[in-house]
Amino acid sequence: MKRNWPKAFWALVLAGMAVLASCSKADDAPPPSNPQNQNPNTPPTGGGDGETPPAFSNAVPCENGLAGPYPCSGFDLVGRFSLEQLGGAAANDIWGWADPQSGTEYALVGLDNGTAFISLEDPEAPLLLGTLPTETTASIWRDVKVYANHAYIVSEAGGHGMQVFDLQQLRSVANPPVTFSPTAVYTGFGNAHNIVINENTGFAYAVGTGTFQGGPHFIDLSSPASPQAAGGYAASGYSHDAQVVTYSGPDTDYTGREIYIGANENEVTLIDVTDKANPTRISGLNYPNLGYTHQGWFTEDQRYFLLGDELDEIQFGLPSRTLVFDLADLDNPVLSFTYNGPTAAIDHNGYVQGDRFYLANYTAGLRVVDLSGIGGQALTESGYFDTFPASNATEFDGVWSIYPFLESGLILINDISNGFFVVRPSP
Repeated sequence: MKRNWPKAFWALVLAGMAVLASCSKADDAPPPSNPQNQNPNTPPTGGGDGETPPAFSNAVPCENGLAGPYPCSGFDLVGRFSLEQLGGAAANDIWGWADPQSGTEYALVGLDNGTAFISLEDPEAPLLLGTLPTETTASIWRDVKVYANHAYIVSEAGGHGMQVFDLQQLRSVANPPVTFSPTAVYTGFGNAHNIVINENTGFAYAVGTGTFQGGPHFIDLSSPASPQAAGGYAASGYSHDAQVVTYSGPDTDYTGREIYIGANENEVTLIDVTDKANPTRISGLNYPNLGYTHQGWFTEDQRYFLLGDELDEIQFGLPSRTLVFDLADLDNPVLSFTYNGPTAAIDHNGYVQGDRFYLANYTAGLRVVDLSGIGGQALTESGYFDTFPASNATEFDGVWSIYPFLESGLILINDISNGFFVVRPSP
């Protein structure tokens, strides 16, 4: 049934959107183009399960298509925290960190009012260590990435900047949960929509800021606790999200170059950012039924790029769609084919690990797609875990993001309405 959101939550959402609008103006950021007056990442429109799910302290296997109340195929529930337990009104981005000394894995959980840090030392009994509050005001948009044992956190909250948090302090937290303070705050911009890091080079790229027309804002992380501005690129306009890689794909013209591939609202943009003083546009492309070019990820061989459009399901009545681009020639990328998922849910953030594509599919939960047949244009769904059991409606609710890169094989999920989940492949 529909979730009855409290008035306080909607007041928070409206206030956050007002702050977003005002801070973008203050930062001289061009507002993202949106001719249909629809708002990607719109706050939840209902459809939750109406009650706070119980906090599971032990694994719940997927049996007969369910893990407790959650529809599933091929994935077991390991543990979770509700929003109430995390102390937030809405969840958003998520990332992970493994302590290089102990091997202990941690979840970095984005919330409207800050970032929660959860120990997965015992993943069946995850431990909330504490929360780093937002730098200014609450916002439904927050993003976090990791480099050199530090977390880098941005938000659409006005004047937020980029929080730096030394993750090594998670090794010894007395009497959790505690309230953390940032290690440092980078103030080269105010609001940002996202942060991208190339761990091979030690550069971060903030996107959707009030600088460089919303294009990538370069940050040198060679001293992880003291980030330094390193330029930016404005010529291709606003970037909503991006991936940056040290290129090792099939186009030998760019081997070893640092390549930025951006989801720029109305096109995919490729930029050579090797020389920070002279970044160069390589190419750009669009595609049929373009609603809002949102986010994408390379396959591990960097031959293909998997893209999600956040508004095509709404504007064109399509099923959940992933566009597969062939980037064998970076100067002339082409759309190879499209994969249609089994529901009409909106696709959000997707990541590739090995030959699997892990997709945060909003109300349809986590969907996992087998990429082994990509060369023959044959993709198949291999599993799912639906944290939003009420429906698979075409709505902005459910899973915002996932993190599939932990060595343990645990998959981290962050659901806007239902909070944090840990799942793992069924034996």
